[in-house]
Amino acid sequence: MTLTELAVTIAVLGALGLVARRLGLSAIPAYLLAGLLLGPNEPEQLALIQPSEVTEFVAELGIVFLLFFLGLEFSLSRATRTGRHVVLGGVVDLAANFGLGLLVGVAAFGVSFAALVLAACVYVSSSAIAVKGLIDFRRLGDDETDLVLAILVVEDIVVAFMLGFAAAGGGEASDTLILVAKALGFITAGLAVSRWLSGPIDRALDRLPLEFFLLAVFGFLIGSAAIADKLGLSAAIGALMAGIVLSETSVRDQIEERFFSFRDIFAALFFFVFGLSIDLGAIGDVGLIVAFAVGLTLVGKLGSGLIAGRLGGFTNRQSVNAGVALVAHGEFTIILAQIASENSLLGPDQQTDLVAFAGLYVLATATIGIVLMKESKRLGRILFRPLVDA
Repeated sequence: MTLTELAVTIAVLGALGLVARRLGLSAIPAYLLAGLLLGPNEPEQLALIQPSEVTEFVAELGIVFLLFFLGLEFSLSRATRTGRHVVLGGVVDLAANFGLGLLVGVAAFGVSFAALVLAACVYVSSSAIAVKGLIDFRRLGDDETDLVLAILVVEDIVVAFMLGFAAAGGGEASDTLILVAKALGFITAGLAVSRWLSGPIDRALDRLPLEFFLLAVFGFLIGSAAIADKLGLSAAIGALMAGIVLSETSVRDQIEERFFSFRDIFAALFFFVFGLSIDLGAIGDVGLIVAFAVGLTLVGKLGSGLIAGRLGGFTNRQSVNAGVALVAHGEFTIILAQIASENSLLGPDQQTDLVAFAGLYVLATATIGIVLMKESKRLGRILFRPLVDA
């Protein structure tokens, strides 16, 4: 990507994002549309940007900043409280949505390796889109956000295993247990640092001049994400834990103020890069299976959110809010499809169809998910009258 291409990209993002805001929508679908228009796939009339290592790196920074800001909103007590939702919410979400995804996979590819990969694509929600929606619609402080966070963490752990499965064509049970142990150990270590070392970290950051304060915070964020990545986990989990640790410090407000612009800029570029992978020309080949998958996703995410929320002690409306936040699919769906498409266990037609499915499915669920998040409280009032929740 050249400076000229970057300038054009920023201009298109700004213009489409402004239109979305005027329509009362989140800017996420607009950013995806920008990537679709300027990317190498259909339609090709405005093709300008090619995916590259640079665009992938920028996208990764976008995820890191989004999850970091989510972590900043969670105190240690709130993060610890999500533990009771991890088992219930995570298991219900996995059973319902991986199961429904398997139906889609078998319908598309029969009983095969490709069907398992597609099931994982349907199962995993987008952490980045969910968090951006929670920020845009000012829902980070809602009680049910604890449930959303817990489910996203479980999904990230499961998908870390599935990425290895998609690349190698299989996975041992022992590998899964090791991965889960690493994830639990990393999260426990982060909570311990937040509990016992937040004071020293606070005092150290408070003494630093502004320039070195920014470098220290940025270094801590990137370092935590890098450690998680080295452990085979999602960098998003590392960024989340970095935010939770720093949420206990007195400089949290200053961190949010100083890094707010970075979050929004890199988040916009992340969704743009995401849109580069979407190919509208594939609708004729996979359109029906995409529509089938989107319908089951709405049933699965809303249903599992309602069940998990009620089991976790939330009201019907809060449970629906949680389920709606998980409808949008994104980064991991695309990554899974791309990794699996390089596996020799898939035939050429399966590889092409899987990648095409992922791009169109993400565009549909991301757009529908954001609209539903905006209208989730109204949806809750329609589905559940006040007497029902009372």
